[in-house]
Amino acid sequence: MQWVDIAALVVALAMATLLAHKWRSRRGLLLLAIASLAYFGFYRNGCVCAIGAIQNVALGLADPSYVLPLPVIAFFVLPLAMALVAGRVFCGAVCPLGAIQEVVVLRPLAVPAWMEKPLRLLAYIYLAAAVLFAATGAAFVICQYDPFVAIFRLTGEVAMLILGGAVLVLGLFVGRPYCRFFCPMGVLLSLVSRFSAWRVKVTTGQCVRCRLCEKSCPYGAIRVAAGAGSSPPSETGIEKHSGKMVLATTILLTPLLAVAGALLGASLSSVTSRVHPTVQLADRMYLELNHKVEGVTNESDSFRRTRRPVEKLYDEASGITRQFRTGGYAAGGFVGLAAGLMLVGAGLRRTRKEFDADPGSCLACGRCYNACPLDRKRSNDDKVLRSQ
Repeated sequence: MQWVDIAALVVALAMATLLAHKWRSRRGLLLLAIASLAYFGFYRNGCVCAIGAIQNVALGLADPSYVLPLPVIAFFVLPLAMALVAGRVFCGAVCPLGAIQEVVVLRPLAVPAWMEKPLRLLAYIYLAAAVLFAATGAAFVICQYDPFVAIFRLTGEVAMLILGGAVLVLGLFVGRPYCRFFCPMGVLLSLVSRFSAWRVKVTTGQCVRCRLCEKSCPYGAIRVAAGAGSSPPSETGIEKHSGKMVLATTILLTPLLAVAGALLGASLSSVTSRVHPTVQLADRMYLELNHKVEGVTNESDSFRRTRRPVEKLYDEASGITRQFRTGGYAAGGFVGLAAGLMLVGAGLRRTRKEFDADPGSCLACGRCYNACPLDRKRSNDDKVLRSQ
């Protein structure tokens, strides 16, 4: 089944690329998403998962003795490689977590721009935490708190079933909330897609600025043309100077945010390290030996039976805490840098003549194809030519 899964992933990625860039078919992308949901989600129970593979890769890089399985490597590398070529086609029609949210979008509400960017920072925090916990061997939190795996397997903890159901209910009104605001793989795919060779184009003709594509996108991925719907506002010299000052300030603030994030991440090591079972056991043994708690746990009782010196357990726990401190510098610095770059992006003023899709945010769902009147006309003309 390893080879079947890899083959299915390759075929699905190829089909998604053709449907998104050559055939420009919203219907085809939706059908492919449903097929991916059926196979990768319900039939294969959501595993192997490209999102969860991040943790395996992080552990493999940190621990040379850990051997990465071939499917895990394929499910991590292939979506990123395809993103470099064709953008986030994996998100659009191949990822089962994205597909289950895609089919429930009913009446999406636009998330205000001032709220969307801070919410997207949550995915960077989640990615940094997931890599830190996996690299230190503490936990695979992405798999542990996957909101949909219990639904795919039709079994699991009640709390996770409720969580998955809540995300789907939210997804009725907020387009793909997990993909946009929490998915760690989405962060990587967004970064890589900004350098993709092929990008989703809203229209194949001259944009008429009808704004229908903007209204059709439930994911806030359409970049608005300058002066759309009205005459472009004129800027005074004071406004231009103020905009430049804001941009300069955010640029200078970015390295400070990265440093502050690194220091904060390291300072939290005494808290985050307690996720690791060894640190938890060391804390428990300390409390028991100093008569601060009553009774024993299964873990502490098992440790006593090994007759290992407790000092060695303390030393091992201290080493793990130091690893968390080192990793905290990297994780916190990454999040701080991401926050700074988001502020810089918000301060930039770009002018564009047409509506287009932001390559980092666009999920290649094809909704804007059906909304564009020029694209509908082209599609109808093609049907007439084929019928003749």
